[in-house]
Amino acid sequence: MSKNDIEPAGAQPVWPIVPHGGGALALPQGWAPQPSAGGLLPGDLNLATLWRIVSEWRWLILGAVAVGVAGAIVITFLTTPLYRSQVMLEINPPTVEPIDESKIVKQQWISDRSYLATVVGLLKSRSLAERVAQDLNLTSNPAFAPTQAAPDKRLQAATGRLMQGLNAEPVVESRLVKVSFTSSSPSIASQVANSFAENFISSAVERRFAASAYARRFLERELAKHKTDLENSERQLVDYAQQQGIINTGGGGSGGGDSSKGGGGGGSDTDSLQGQSLVALNGALADAQQRRMIAEQNYRNSMKAVNTADVNSSTQALRQQRATLEADYQSKLATFKPDYPDMVRLRTSIQALDQQIQREAGTVASGQSNTLLIQYRAAAATEREIQGKVDALKSQVLNLRARSIQYNILQREVETARTQYENLLSRYKDVEVAGGLDSSAVSIVDKAEPPSLPFKPNLILNLLMGLGLGLVAGIGAALALEFLNDTIKTPDDVRDKLHLPSLGVIPMKRGNEALAEELKDQSSAVSEAYFSLRTSLQFTTDTGAPKSLLITSTRAAEGKSSTTLALAQNFARLGNRVLLVDGDLRKPAFVTGLEPNEGLSKLLTNHEPLDEHILDTQYENLSLLPCGPLPPNPAELLASPRLKAILADALTKYDMVIVDGPPVLGLADAPLLSGVCRATLLVVESGRTRTKAALDAITRLRAAGGNIVGAALTKFRARAHGYGYGYGYGYEPYRYGGVTSREREIKLLAQRES
Repeated sequence: MSKNDIEPAGAQPVWPIVPHGGGALALPQGWAPQPSAGGLLPGDLNLATLWRIVSEWRWLILGAVAVGVAGAIVITFLTTPLYRSQVMLEINPPTVEPIDESKIVKQQWISDRSYLATVVGLLKSRSLAERVAQDLNLTSNPAFAPTQAAPDKRLQAATGRLMQGLNAEPVVESRLVKVSFTSSSPSIASQVANSFAENFISSAVERRFAASAYARRFLERELAKHKTDLENSERQLVDYAQQQGIINTGGGGSGGGDSSKGGGGGGSDTDSLQGQSLVALNGALADAQQRRMIAEQNYRNSMKAVNTADVNSSTQALRQQRATLEADYQSKLATFKPDYPDMVRLRTSIQALDQQIQREAGTVASGQSNTLLIQYRAAAATEREIQGKVDALKSQVLNLRARSIQYNILQREVETARTQYENLLSRYKDVEVAGGLDSSAVSIVDKAEPPSLPFKPNLILNLLMGLGLGLVAGIGAALALEFLNDTIKTPDDVRDKLHLPSLGVIPMKRGNEALAEELKDQSSAVSEAYFSLRTSLQFTTDTGAPKSLLITSTRAAEGKSSTTLALAQNFARLGNRVLLVDGDLRKPAFVTGLEPNEGLSKLLTNHEPLDEHILDTQYENLSLLPCGPLPPNPAELLASPRLKAILADALTKYDMVIVDGPPVLGLADAPLLSGVCRATLLVVESGRTRTKAALDAITRLRAAGGNIVGAALTKFRARAHGYGYGYGYGYEPYRYGGVTSREREIKLLAQRES
């Protein structure tokens, strides 16, 4: 190889890359990124990330979906068709309860719901399934029971098969119950469903009659017992009444008393003979007292009265005669004087009549007073006689009350026994009425018919389930692989995981063409990507691109040497004098083939001029400082102050110095170079560099004083990661008046640099 030819050595191959338009991101002033723990955290799983994962693993997801759909189709065709037949039942809760205090009980809604739940449980009972198996003779059907087994085993197997295929569920907000049976035969499905409904109705009627018969037998025993207790209680009551001479005539209703010797009664004082007599005498005494008071009042009034009705009646004629004479006297007084003989005679006659009237009135009043006095005395005597009898009866009633305590106790026992007997008799009649009802609480609304189409398998449902399961499994597998594969894949990962600006995205090179040939075609995707990276570097500082730039990577073979060469060429095309320094003293990438005494390692061990070790290249404005002979102690050489002096001398002679450094991890070379260069560019291989390793590299570079201006993502597969590129315009240069967009931007940048 000639001195003017510079190619990356085979030990550091130039990686092929595909088109991508990497966006430039300048480092803001005052921004200090902090390294994260790395990995795809749960908070990072947003819609954009999820879409990227789905796009990246789309073939895995599509494969899982295809497997799910194929599995659903296979299962559908391999599954035995099952038919379901359904019968509809109407449930009417009973309105007569045989053993209940109320004659007719209207069931409430909550009772209806409980009754429906009970009906559903009875429909699923094992006893009903055994009854159906015997009714349809399913023990002889090979589909339900093995024919070689014992009869009880066949019945048990058929019962289990029936319970397995049966389904009973109530219809919401109604009194309807759906009973269905699933079988591989449509006719058997309908027969079994109808048999379940019919046998359930028959068993319900039988249980009703059995319950009525049991209730009747129970009530008959209770009636006989309470009847005997009632008779004994009445007999004890009558015997005690006879012994104590208690005679009750009230409405107590003992039923066992005798009017002459004793009987049951209500137990109150008024129900006894003495009590009734006392009540009657009390009434008579009150009447006698009333008559005595009236007679006394009349007598006293007669003693005070002057004119009474009898007196007026006996003297009425005399009073009329006197009135006549008085009128005649007054008429003649106007003519004659009072001493006139006729006047004197008239006056004498009037006085005689007055005396006669007074005598007659006295006689009548004296007779009347005597009569009233006699009446008064008779009324008082009657009152005293009745009062005496009342006092005598009071003592008898008080004595009877003391003797009636035990009588009342016995009487309450009789009433209690009678009430219990009457209640049991009433319930016994209700049982007879309920036992005579032949209507069932369950009726068939719609009978089961043989279905025409199978219930299972459902091809559409299975396909949807297979599609859904495959999709979920594919996405789950993609997420699992994404979490397990903790690498930097996209520019978003550079920003979110490494907290570095993504200065450029270099696509994977197509074909086997060398990188140098790819870079010659300035319209290629790789050239466009490195051009974009160069532009981004020009905006990382206020004065443009950094004067000294270290390009390193986390590990080997990430494309840092290719990036170094491409950037050096791009900056040289702008008219800048660029020095490319091969700083990898362990595995150099730029080998000239000349004598090994020229290069960086030689300069680090002596004080020779820099120009003696600089090599010209076939690229205008681009020079090379090769590695030189491989030293045994590269880290010690790079740690010497001579390195800083060499770079300072190079910056006085060149516009820009680009150093191709070794990988960071495991070596001390890259941190030492980063500490003396003004800026460091970290190259990250898409999909291969792990997050933790990259973060450790960043930490080491910063610890050495390095200024990491950003990262470049290499070997990026845009389509694999769901990134569009070119926005539908492709990679052909845009022309404006015969000038390409690249040429136009080169001119603008050249003007800015000048």
